Amino acid sequence: METSTIVWIIIGIIVVVAIIVAIVMATDKRRRIARVEADRRRAADLRQSAAETEAAARQREADAARATADAKQAEAAAAQARLDSDRLIRESTDHRSDAAGLHSEADDRLRKADTLDPDVDTAPETEVETGGTGRHGATPST
Repeated sequence: METSTIVWIIIGIIVVVAIIVAIVMATDKRRRIARVEADRRRAADLRQSAAETEAAARQREADAARATADAKQAEAAAAQARLDSDRLIRESTDHRSDAAGLHSEADDRLRKADTLDPDVDTAPETEVETGGTGRHGATPST
């Protein structure tokens, strides 16, 4: 083969190799650009997800603060109920004591009335002897 033919073959091979290299470089560049765009999309998705998670965390914190406030309010209501219960128990005890005192006073007045009433026999007799009539329901003697 002649030298000029070999030179042309070498030039052809160099041109083919250069075209292949250019195609590979262009394809590689497109792949890099596509990968960069995919990374940008993934980063944007992660940022969006992080923002949603942050909003959810703030909502949970607000819910927790509300629950804490509700619990404190319930504790205060329970404490008030205990105080009211204690007060009502004291009032009940006072009323029972007052009632017992009034019963005693009424009994004393009835005894005094029986001693003053000439129609009531205040002699200590048993119920069998009086026929079941006692002080308060006594029948006047004739």
